Amino acid sequence: QVQLVESGGGLVQPGGSLRLSCAASGTTFTFYAMAWYRQAPGQQRELVATITTGGNTNYANSGKGRFTISRDSAENTVYLQMNSLGPEDTAIYYCNAKGLQQDYWGQGTQVTVSS
Repeated sequence: QVQLVESGGGLVQPGGSLRLSCAASGTTFTFYAMAWYRQAPGQQRELVATITTGGNTNYANSGKGRFTISRDSAENTVYLQMNSLGPEDTAIYYCNAKGLQQDYWGQGTQVTVSS
């Protein structure tokens, strides 16, 4: 059984920063990549960033230059450092783990960018 628990969301002013964390437990050795997605109200869930077990990263255009995904393999934790946040970044952010047979999802953490 796999469990993903996100933390680090909250309210931040425009231009501010947040660091999201995703702690994974269970059969994490089956993951070949982990990712962050987000879903704004009334919109579809969209990919934000991915990181493979080899450390390769990929970013959606919306986060390039502002967001950094990283991981601590020893702690089975993935992070998303978000800088220069704007109101358009307001969304629920979900942690995703890509397994050999299925994807796993966390419960999400709310990020609100507002003055």
